[in-house]
Amino acid sequence: MYVQLKNKYYDWSIRKNKWLIKNRNISFEEIKSAIEENRVLIDMKHPTLIKQRLLIFNKNNYAYVAPYVEDTQKIFFKTIYPSRKYTKKYLP
Repeated sequence: MYVQLKNKYYDWSIRKNKWLIKNRNISFEEIKSAIEENRVLIDMKHPTLIKQRLLIFNKNNYAYVAPYVEDTQKIFFKTIYPSRKYTKKYLP
């Protein structure tokens, strides 16, 4: 079960990317790779934040969540975090 994203420019905070690499051992470049390698499990509306969406992707058989906002030209990723909830729901 994988989804394909629209062809848009991907953007993120360089400072946040450095923090993610240091503290969570993951980077926004990995989201880009997941999209290119068709490892996106689902792209869904954020359950509480109206203007955000959640991109859930597979990394080493574990679901990671990348909240993002979108405009007509780009997708801006906010952060990345691992999710037990979505791993149970979307990965065997």
